[in-house]
Amino acid sequence: MTTLGFVGLGIMGSGMARNLVDAGHDLVVWNRTREKADAVQGARPATSLTELGWECDIVFVCVSDTPDVESITFGEEGLVDAMGGGTLVDHSTISPLATQELASRAGDAGVTWLDAPISGGSEGAEKGTLAVMVGGDPAALEAAHPYMSAYSSSIVHVGDQPGSGQMAKMVNQALVVVNQLAASEALLLAQAAGLDLATTISAVEGGAGGSWMFSNRGPQMIRRDWSPGFTIDLQQKDLRLVLDTADDLGVPVPGTALVFQLYRALQARGLGSEGNHALVKALEEISGIELGG
Repeated sequence: MTTLGFVGLGIMGSGMARNLVDAGHDLVVWNRTREKADAVQGARPATSLTELGWECDIVFVCVSDTPDVESITFGEEGLVDAMGGGTLVDHSTISPLATQELASRAGDAGVTWLDAPISGGSEGAEKGTLAVMVGGDPAALEAAHPYMSAYSSSIVHVGDQPGSGQMAKMVNQALVVVNQLAASEALLLAQAAGLDLATTISAVEGGAGGSWMFSNRGPQMIRRDWSPGFTIDLQQKDLRLVLDTADDLGVPVPGTALVFQLYRALQARGLGSEGNHALVKALEEISGIELGG
């Protein structure tokens, strides 16, 4: 049996790891906070990254930012050197340029790197319905695909060049935040008009204006439930990557830039740990209208 490793058991990684166990795979897990590793029942917690690397043929990584990925893979307890071969699948959302550099270093050590950022929120991680955008060697993806299917309903190879997956994720994140802005504006408009908000969502979500954000985050906004499928702080990290990438490519992204500034205002109010659908609070502040008010 192929031994799998999973590093990073946060909002997304914990659900993904549990789905791998539930699918019957032999899984070794590691997290900086040991309690999160112990919480994945049926998996074997590793005492170190080195131990995990020695044991595993394919390792999945899902952490917050570029420096975290670099530290895990090439830091003092470098995962890549411990693996000595096999495939590393990075589900984090990080810099496309840094991904190319990390993949090259991993290749020098005999490890194939797939950049495979994910979308679908914590719900998708729990239900096994994530969308995965993959860059890198297609043969390595073919070998990893059956395991990734445990937590994904869509796995698309977007390019042979490492970093291609991260570029596709930049596209995804621009769509996410502009759709969230649209959902926020639309529900405030419905609120001001005196419409029943839940009925309004049902009426329009199946039409041309519908979106995943509107259907999944709209009901949370109505309930004023700001628990995160993805936090504002993490969204801002991703938007910095989008804006940097767009600047490098000379692409105007005014909508994305506006959302970045609105989220910055919410961070200044200490709301960075709330879900990214709390974007509506910035518009509530401007308008004096409150959902459910």
